[in-house]
Amino acid sequence: MDILEMLGLILLGYGLRRIVREEKFFDALRFVTNQILLAFFVFGNVASKDLEYLLSIKLVFLYVFLVIGMSLGLSYLYGRLFLKDKEWAGALMALSAYPNTAALGFPVVSLFLDDITPAILYSTTNSLIVLPIVTFIAAHYSTGGASLKRSFFRALRFPPTLANLLAIFLVLGGVRLPAAVLDTIKAVGWWSIPLILVYFGSRISLRALHVRRLLEVAAFRIAIPFTFVFLTLRNADPKVFYSVLVEASMPPAIAANAILAQYRLKAEEAISVTFVLTLAVLGLFLIFRLLIG
Repeated sequence: MDILEMLGLILLGYGLRRIVREEKFFDALRFVTNQILLAFFVFGNVASKDLEYLLSIKLVFLYVFLVIGMSLGLSYLYGRLFLKDKEWAGALMALSAYPNTAALGFPVVSLFLDDITPAILYSTTNSLIVLPIVTFIAAHYSTGGASLKRSFFRALRFPPTLANLLAIFLVLGGVRLPAAVLDTIKAVGWWSIPLILVYFGSRISLRALHVRRLLEVAAFRIAIPFTFVFLTLRNADPKVFYSVLVEASMPPAIAANAILAQYRLKAEEAISVTFVLTLAVLGLFLIFRLLIG
């Protein structure tokens, strides 16, 4: 899938939102895509690998922690030192820590690699860690409250996360499913990629866009992680380098915006920023792909 196809699917989702006014349609699309197809996609790709392969990309897991710590820590310090609006400080931390590693990350990684398993492992590991953190941040900086433990177990109940853990346990246990079964699972799961992009397109909005807030999120969510990974990992195995570079530099996730909306924490500003940065990142990696040939 190339950039133009990705943009076309996003625009399709935007057009559908203008035509189909029934929100239940998009709720069903989100459920089928995120809860079912993405779980198939994750399981099929990870379960088809072996332990030697997982050990060969151990750097991927390390960089998940490094990037989360960097984006979250720096955005926190910036908020404490320079932001008077504490609600936006919390929203900035949430947006900076939670990248769109699946809906956008997987298609972009596929521009550089045929095997995107390292990106899948980065994404699912990242989601497992960051989902309870972002939920807690949103609750803390709004009027509500949340239990970090409850949020963590909520993350574990997310089907793609469970699919990833099950697949890893099978790989660690040396269990190899028949190739025909895995190929069928991956073929079904592949449809999660275009459908996720369509769903994302249905969510876009340009209301309440502020340039300063756009630049703040761009710095902590995209520019700093991209620079860090490019400088420290450029001599690594290409499958690790491109997977981590793309996933670490993605714009904020749709899920991050949903969490902010749930806690009434600057959701409109967050959605506007996310949409603009999504287009910017697509342009960035299109140029990068052309430069490297």
